[in-house]
Amino acid sequence: MARLRLYLELVRFEHTLFALPFAYVGVMLASRGRFDYAVWLWVTVAMIGARTAAMALNRLIDWQIDALNPRTAGRHLPRGLVKPWETLLLAVLGFLLLTLAALNLNPLTQLLLPVAVFFLTFYSYTKRFTWTCHFWLGLTIGAAAAGGWIAQDGRFAPAAFALWGAVTFWIAGFDVLYATQDYEFDRSHHVHSLPARFGIAAALQSARWLHLLAWLLFVLAGYLAGVGFWYYAGTLLVGLMLIYEHRLVRPDDLSRVNQAFFEANVVISTSMFVFTLLDVLTR
Repeated sequence: MARLRLYLELVRFEHTLFALPFAYVGVMLASRGRFDYAVWLWVTVAMIGARTAAMALNRLIDWQIDALNPRTAGRHLPRGLVKPWETLLLAVLGFLLLTLAALNLNPLTQLLLPVAVFFLTFYSYTKRFTWTCHFWLGLTIGAAAAGGWIAQDGRFAPAAFALWGAVTFWIAGFDVLYATQDYEFDRSHHVHSLPARFGIAAALQSARWLHLLAWLLFVLAGYLAGVGFWYYAGTLLVGLMLIYEHRLVRPDDLSRVNQAFFEANVVISTSMFVFTLLDVLTR
């Protein structure tokens, strides 16, 4: 059990709360009230597998950079608490779970499996050559929402693309906020990020615009999916939480970045899930 706790801490399993609710939102919007419990089961397996694989690979790929950064030097690989081969094995097991889920859903999820594996692996390398790394992360995690739709419906639809875009820009925006903590380190070690490239003030302003775009796309996704009152009530709460998140962080005060990163964003993801569920159940 102690070893299992180490592995869960290594992949920050609790951060699954950012993406998993949106995968369920995708399922619910595509289902139009028809609950297929097998789809929910395999979407859950796919998300656990994808998240575990992506984070394990991220820790493995970045562990030498993490060892140099005072903020991340205490992570498991730099401290030697977990071996590289154990981390790689976790990633392989995660991809096996993702593969098992894709094979048990529908032909389109099977066809898109190699694409998912590519993005889950590739995004960890992007900080080495482009400040757009935040968008690659958003695109990768945002695919969970479109994946939930495809798992249920077996095809793409305009609402799925809108939801994918919404989660992409939401993730990119809060990853930009998170990256402000490493501004000095990234500049001195040639790690690419939007704050390192354009400065903290510009990065915070960019994050605000990204989150405004994300909110508009959440509304558009609902409109295209034909939702009702409760979904829009959820988007209103999301908008208020995004405003709250940005009030926590200022160029001259980054002390509450972690609070904005975790607390506000967990409320956003779980609120979208709960209000979408209410909407589906009451229509």
